Amino acid sequence: MQRRELLKGVALSGLIGGILAPTVAAVAQGKPDSAAAKALAELQQALDNLEIAFTSPEWKLRTPQDFAEAHRVMLHVLMHALQAWLEADPARPFFTPFINQHKKMLGDNPDARYYSAVIDDQHSYRITGNLAGATYTSFTIELAADSGSDGIGSTLNDTQFKADENGDYDIILSAEKAEGNWMPMAKGAASITTRHYYEREHCINNDRLHHIPVDIRNLESVAPRQSPNDAEIAAGIQRVTTFVSGNVITMNNENSPSWVSRVPNQFMPPKKDDSHDSITYAARDNVYSMAPFVLGPDQALLIRGRFPKCRFANVVLFNRFLQTLNYEERSISLNRTQTVPNEDGSFEMIVAHRDPGRPNWLDTEGRPYGIMFWRFQLPEGDIPALETEVITLSSGSGKNGQASA
Repeated sequence: MQRRELLKGVALSGLIGGILAPTVAAVAQGKPDSAAAKALAELQQALDNLEIAFTSPEWKLRTPQDFAEAHRVMLHVLMHALQAWLEADPARPFFTPFINQHKKMLGDNPDARYYSAVIDDQHSYRITGNLAGATYTSFTIELAADSGSDGIGSTLNDTQFKADENGDYDIILSAEKAEGNWMPMAKGAASITTRHYYEREHCINNDRLHHIPVDIRNLESVAPRQSPNDAEIAAGIQRVTTFVSGNVITMNNENSPSWVSRVPNQFMPPKKDDSHDSITYAARDNVYSMAPFVLGPDQALLIRGRFPKCRFANVVLFNRFLQTLNYEERSISLNRTQTVPNEDGSFEMIVAHRDPGRPNWLDTEGRPYGIMFWRFQLPEGDIPALETEVITLSSGSGKNGQASA
């Protein structure tokens, strides 16, 4: 008998209703205001508060598209919160993919895979994995909001731990130093994020068959978990609420770091400093530079520069909520491998609404405004300034057309 037919037969027989009826009746006589119910109401209130915030001057949302994308990022953050935080238990951690082609937040990256796990400083862990051909691999501990510190704690990248000839590695995460690969446990640790960057001709996140093995286990054995009770389910919902409330963000002049330009179409000089250590999901090894683009229907933005010597570099186009544009079907990012250089080693990129008929096109999807975001990873020396110029696209621009200043 097919499973579907079996379940259908059970349902029609009334067996399930007969078994559950006494339980349902008992629950009906109980207190409806359980801790889980209250926590769910708080989550609903947090979502309502975001709805109200979207209409405030701080968010500067004006068009139906703006509000639609605000709701989309809210749901993407909620999606990750449910996957990573609802069932989280620091005694039994597990890695969850942070972003993918259809889950975008906090400045995601087409050229990188990220995984996150909930931990705390009361436990010690073993991380096992494989480099899987990545250009760069690292681990970063994020601190709890009430830990007394801000942002990120300890970090470890692949220049600081050893992998064997097959790329396999083990890392001990603990407060006390361990032999071999060791990552110090940060006081107030709340989660750990892995980063796996690739510089390939095709973005790694468009390669759905590529697997990066990575796992985390408690060094101490723990008893099997009991059936979750009301308080534990409520705590899980509260963790979801905390993540959603803290990570649906928009950039503005008050909360933007120094590397964010306030001038459209113009970058601040990329400069290595520790300003993003206080940004919870930032990467300590990265140097960032970000600027808004604002372009008319026939305008485009030329970006001229030169890549520094570094482990990884790319530029990505975001919407205003730090979500990547559609990299499945469009060229909305460029890493060094994807960039066609000039004869002298410099580059010239063009941000445009339509194909300008020249290399290194960054496709805006026709958006009149958005964000341009640079990552330079472990750069050596100064990073050359990024020069920009707004130009006009000729009416014939396209595969056989051209852009003109």
